[in-house]
Amino acid sequence: MTTASMRCFDVSRWRRACASLLSLGSTLLLLAAAPPAQAHKSSDAYLQIDARAGLTTLRWDIALRDLDAAIDIDRDDDGRITWGEVRAAWPRIDAYALPRLRIDGCPLKATGHALERRSDGAYAVIELSSPCTLARQPVIRYGLMREIDPTHRGIARIDRDDGKDGRHGRPTEVLLLDPAHFTGAAATPSAWDFLRQGMAHILGGYDHILFLLCLLLPAVLRRTPQGIAPVPRLVEAVVPVAGIVSAFTVAHTLTLGLAAMHWVALPPGIIEPAIAATIIITAIDNLHPVLPLPRAGAAFAFGLVHGFGFAGALSELDLPTGLFVRALLEFNVGLELGQLAIVAVAVTLLYALRGRRGYRRWVVGAGSGAAIAIASVWFVVRVAGALAA
Repeated sequence: MTTASMRCFDVSRWRRACASLLSLGSTLLLLAAAPPAQAHKSSDAYLQIDARAGLTTLRWDIALRDLDAAIDIDRDDDGRITWGEVRAAWPRIDAYALPRLRIDGCPLKATGHALERRSDGAYAVIELSSPCTLARQPVIRYGLMREIDPTHRGIARIDRDDGKDGRHGRPTEVLLLDPAHFTGAAATPSAWDFLRQGMAHILGGYDHILFLLCLLLPAVLRRTPQGIAPVPRLVEAVVPVAGIVSAFTVAHTLTLGLAAMHWVALPPGIIEPAIAATIIITAIDNLHPVLPLPRAGAAFAFGLVHGFGFAGALSELDLPTGLFVRALLEFNVGLELGQLAIVAVAVTLLYALRGRRGYRRWVVGAGSGAAIAIASVWFVVRVAGALAA
């Protein structure tokens, strides 16, 4: 090959490398722009409604971080919300929140305020009451955060005390309140609410998605006597992927249930950095094997960590056993449906790319390197947040 042709070849290869790096850089920027600190704890507010004949009382717990995004409670911008700042902000909190909650037939009036520390941070508590009897099928109109965070949900637990026959039974129902419906169809109890919440939770969990992708990147390759080669048939990628996903599912289902039932409790300050660490380790293993376990074993071990990250909303509701089991089942089915959708798209795309020249370098190598960079940023941010809490 002549010197001139070698130069042309080098320029061509250099251009392809630059194009790949630009594509990788765009992906990094998009993923890095995703909310890193609490990727598995979605924006939720909790409503506890106690309904009696002629009186309905309500406790509304709203995360201070959400209120700060809406009305700027942290006036000195030091990254910490003090009790003095919250006390000064109560009139603005009421002015913002109260018009965004209505129960048809029950005009609500604020009767008190408090602060509460939950597993994922501090919450402002607004106590309300109404001299009404809550309808059996209550119509609740909820619009908190709808202009700011489309992922926000209100989670309402309704306890009733009808006092019939001298008994004070308290049957419970739970419904999810979507701010997008504030000016349209109002929330009423419906089946499969938690299934939809599970799907939304997984599809909005950027770190969980990135972890899944790191697990799947090498799935369309196999070892041969001649070295690493692309799998010749789709089934040879699907079978190991099924094992990996099954192991991950069993593991996070186990810890999701244990954490939601309060049998095992780990604070978000430990779990969230640990989830970022699972991404870093898995991506490093793609570049240079460091895990002593097969890929399905690693998926199971790390899935135990991810399960704790899914448990936030359910663990806060304190539901009776029967309703809790149903909610847990629905939520987990939603998680798995969302997960299967992600895996199906990823495996199909990776299988189509597996035979391309440079797959190992630019998809597995550069993709894993990008995952390490992103997850490292998440790890540092989450550790810093935990130390500052």
